[in-house]
Amino acid sequence: MAQASQTASATDPPILKTTAKQPPTSIPHRTTLTLDTLLAVLSKSLLNPFIAWILVLCLRAQVTPQTDPAWILTVSYACVLTAVFIARGINGRIADGVPRAVDLTCEVVVVTGGASGLGLLIAQNYAMRGAKVAVLDIREYGEEELEEVFGEGVLYCAVDVAERGLVESARERIGKELGTPTIIINCAAARINGLPLLDLPAEAFEKTIRTNLLAAFHLYQVFLPGIITAGNGGTLVTVSSVLGQLTAAGLSDYAASKAGLSALHRTIEAEVRGNPLIKTLLVEVGQMSTPLFDWVQAPNSFFAPVLEPVAVAREMVAAIDSGRGGVIRLPAYATLVNWYAVLPAAVQRIARYLSGIDAAVTSSRQASQKAD
Repeated sequence: MAQASQTASATDPPILKTTAKQPPTSIPHRTTLTLDTLLAVLSKSLLNPFIAWILVLCLRAQVTPQTDPAWILTVSYACVLTAVFIARGINGRIADGVPRAVDLTCEVVVVTGGASGLGLLIAQNYAMRGAKVAVLDIREYGEEELEEVFGEGVLYCAVDVAERGLVESARERIGKELGTPTIIINCAAARINGLPLLDLPAEAFEKTIRTNLLAAFHLYQVFLPGIITAGNGGTLVTVSSVLGQLTAAGLSDYAASKAGLSALHRTIEAEVRGNPLIKTLLVEVGQMSTPLFDWVQAPNSFFAPVLEPVAVAREMVAAIDSGRGGVIRLPAYATLVNWYAVLPAAVQRIARYLSGIDAAVTSSRQASQKAD
């Protein structure tokens, strides 16, 4: 339900500091068997076409007659899995085109919201592997702290990415010290307020929109021209949220900003689609184990487990390094949000009730306040 990194303005009015403050007590997330674990096991066993053909070979080694029901069923099952595997590959190639060649020695990676959470993990990953990395975040660091957190070779720019002038200044500095950025990863996000619409101050709503949406607009307008003119192209990565489509109660500002962010990314993808060297990667994730939603209890730990930032970072880095574009949705239920949208309204209402999504923020806040 959330991203990992967050930004906060040093000039926030007092009302924002009050309404955006998180409950002091975090709710521990249960670590139990999840749908994602089951699917991961099945994808490497019963749902793997290679395993299915091994079963066919086993029957063949036993000289099973081709008219035997076991033979017919096993071959049919292997053929179906193989057809699905091939279809997915063709679909990905048609939708996203040929992957671009990625050479980390020639890439300049820019990560917003890179001072903590998901953004920090990604920045550290690329820095340790020798890429030129620039981090944009509002948090202030001393020189010793910077080296301790990021290691050597990372250019840190303490800027509010919602301010257009500061983003432009950061681009000029990055261009002079590292070169033209070719991989832009937007992880910046504002802390949630978790308040009903009628209790949410207008200033708090505006701040969320500025940090989550308007900042992305500035970032893309400032850095995308460099990617377009770069000889080896580049990759634009947007970290959004499934809440942009599921829109849970108590998160009107957050859900609205993420819906706009996903729409902004898809519009950019449509505009650069004709350039095979430019890849766009949209990451829509569920709740992650970060300070952003740390106090919110997952409504259903089996179908909607809390994600570890390292798992999301691993998927993102793998996609970027392979030169692919497209969409990453985690956990497993996030891949079904488009199907949810076409369900009858009554079925959607039942699904929301059973999942507990609309009561998650309110019940978690109440539980945190009682525990405190």
